[in-house]
Amino acid sequence: MRGLIKKVNNITFAVSNLKETINFYENILGLKKTGEWSTYVIFDVGGMELAFEPGGKKGRKEDAPDVFLLVDDVDEAYKKLKAKGVKFATEPKDQYWGGRTAAFLDPDENMFILVHFKK
Repeated sequence: MRGLIKKVNNITFAVSNLKETINFYENILGLKKTGEWSTYVIFDVGGMELAFEPGGKKGRKEDAPDVFLLVDDVDEAYKKLKAKGVKFATEPKDQYWGGRTAAFLDPDENMFILVHFKK
């Protein structure tokens, strides 16, 4: 079971104003933008992706970020963790952006998303 999770691949925050966020992270903090769509933007931070999407409210702490944990095979990790009693919020599913994901909850119900990318 050791080594199932390889690294934190991506953390996605919901933001109130995507254009303002892009300006801040790109022009003020100087981060390299590696992808941008109408509803999503990704920046590289030392090999980890920091991403933003619309939907948050300024100052609202309930808008927890999505933390994506990279694994070799989402389905295999899902089976192993489920067998150990881990509670899943979603079953493994293909995503339109090329990944496969499954979301689980820790004992405090913090959500984490297992991800692998299709070859």
